Amino acid sequence: MPGKHLSHASDEPCRRCKHNLSVLVVRSEPLCHDCFARYVHTKCIKRLESFRVHFGAEQPPRILVPLSFGVSSLTLLHILNRHLQTQKSKTGRTGFAISAVYIQDPGQDLPAEHWLEKARQQYPDHQYASLPLHEVFRLVPDDASLQALVPQLEHQGNASPQQRFAHLINSLSSATARADVLTTLRTRLIVEHAQRIGCESILWGDSTTRLAQRTLAETAKGRGFSLPWHISDGASPFGLHFHYPLRDVLKKELVSYTHMSEPGLAALVHETTPGVAQASMSSKNTTIDDLMKQYFESVEENFPSIVANVVRTTSKLEIRPGAAADPRCSLCSMPVPGGRFGIHAWGGDQQDGQDFTSSGRNNLCHGCTRSIPKPVVGCSGS
Repeated sequence: MPGKHLSHASDEPCRRCKHNLSVLVVRSEPLCHDCFARYVHTKCIKRLESFRVHFGAEQPPRILVPLSFGVSSLTLLHILNRHLQTQKSKTGRTGFAISAVYIQDPGQDLPAEHWLEKARQQYPDHQYASLPLHEVFRLVPDDASLQALVPQLEHQGNASPQQRFAHLINSLSSATARADVLTTLRTRLIVEHAQRIGCESILWGDSTTRLAQRTLAETAKGRGFSLPWHISDGASPFGLHFHYPLRDVLKKELVSYTHMSEPGLAALVHETTPGVAQASMSSKNTTIDDLMKQYFESVEENFPSIVANVVRTTSKLEIRPGAAADPRCSLCSMPVPGGRFGIHAWGGDQQDGQDFTSSGRNNLCHGCTRSIPKPVVGCSGS
């Protein structure tokens, strides 16, 4: 029998406080408004033990919160803001300082400055920035391996970051490849921005549902070796720490939280596709990420334990000792074990991968090789 996930309750006492009427049934547990809010807060805050107030520090460490103006990232910002207020009221100090960044994807019609200004008004004590995605080619100008992936522009040093970005994206032949490269470049831009403004950690707003989606999507795309860095809290290959404070909260729980929280939080959420995601009717336009999103948002309705088990199991994966010394993929910058570059690096004829490494600059992991066209990968860059 499927267990209840999150539904309206009526005439049932809250199982935690015992005296208020429940408003939701969360994972088979009837909860009142206050206990549900405390449930979400506790799930998040318990992941922030390393961000306690340190009285010996001159300045609190700065952390970066990437914003998409979806339910998850805004809920994270809201909870972190409340946590800082609590710390300050108790100790007069805070354990960290927040910078937030919004990355503008090509083709998006979201007016970034308008929504960032709304966030500033709601949470005025933090720093905010907005960057177009093509800025990744300006912020990493010395990364020759990334620049060499741009077709036909490798030797044209006067090309603008926007031109380089457009040439790369237009060279990708499938919707999955475009979505994969855009996600990869977005991560690299966020990391570069975090390093430039002096952040020590990035706190991602990924829910349990989102991490489960990523687990299967990255595995299907041939990038399963990188899961320990994409799913677990801790040091990343970029020299920053990655944290996922909402890793124990389902997306549907976050949706309910935004509707039941302060009105200002719900007003900030900009969801282009409310409800369970629907895959495109055209298989040509459907990506692996779309399919995984649709699947897990459907599964969490009646089988939340399945979603949680995927993330819990993946979190047990450990980073191989010495991984930091492995050669890096030119696109995703993840350490590739044993230098196994190329489309056949993890199966079949291992020698086929050698075609892609002659320059020493265009080494791509198995997953990125599937997204980047062969003519681009094969260019020597000399």
